[in-house]
Amino acid sequence: MKILSVAAAAFMAATPVIAQESTDPIKLTLHDWSGQLITTTLMGEVLKEAGYNVEYVQADYIAQFAGLKTGDLHVAMEIWETTGREAMDEATASGNVVSQGETGMMAIEEWWYPAYMEERCPGLPNWEALKDCADAFSTPETAPLGRYLGGPVTWGGFDEERVEALGLDFEVIHAGTDAALFAELESAYQRQDPIMLWIYSPHWAPAKYDGKFVKFPEYSPECYADPSVGMNPDAAYDCGKPTGPIWKVSWAGLDDKWPNAGKAIRNFDIDNAAMGAMVADVDLNGKTVDETVAAWMADNKDVWSTWIAN
Repeated sequence: MKILSVAAAAFMAATPVIAQESTDPIKLTLHDWSGQLITTTLMGEVLKEAGYNVEYVQADYIAQFAGLKTGDLHVAMEIWETTGREAMDEATASGNVVSQGETGMMAIEEWWYPAYMEERCPGLPNWEALKDCADAFSTPETAPLGRYLGGPVTWGGFDEERVEALGLDFEVIHAGTDAALFAELESAYQRQDPIMLWIYSPHWAPAKYDGKFVKFPEYSPECYADPSVGMNPDAAYDCGKPTGPIWKVSWAGLDDKWPNAGKAIRNFDIDNAAMGAMVADVDLNGKTVDETVAAWMADNKDVWSTWIAN
């Protein structure tokens, strides 16, 4: 029989109401990038320490909201302000999905280039420089157009719309996976080949590689919603991506069925630095997600034990 940790035992003793909560599994969604797998596994393992039955379910980043609305899925631990806010707002407006607050991490997702490309494209990081040197980012498959390597299609991001709205001579090519995206960056960086790609933070890449984010016109919600706003009066998305918190959301019935689990999820809080270090352990140091989460929990009992304290 598994021996509960001191923190879990204290939690169980202090909150006997957990015995009256459902024993059905709490279903947490998994996506296709290392940070999200770590965040979700960390929350799930902490819930297990508190005595809950947890199930991890592979789900599409945007399409998961359909399952969250119906209660077939219960918790999504990373909805990025940068790419998921529109879908999150639509889901919460239905009344079937609720926000469980911020994760503590702040999101940046934008076009990024290595510093050595500034000699080949003077004027960077200003986006207008790309109008004159798109060919500096071309590859045999896109020439004479520049190549922008976007994230997997399921991530969204409106990159094709931005290219068209701003009149950039770039072709958007989507990486098949998160791992493929950064493997291509590593390969190009080592050879100092041209590359422009989607980089996000929290992640290890902005710290490992010398480079910059492109400075597009400042984002506003109106820029995405109203073509008349922004540089191109005939097109939306003629601005940069938003920045902001990474959110937690859940099925609206979570707190009725598992009230103390709901509290624990709201209490979850971690910063970019801690997450970036864990992502590096998985992506660079060869550790598994489970090993990385277990090591963090062993070193940070004083942190996660407060999430499940009543």
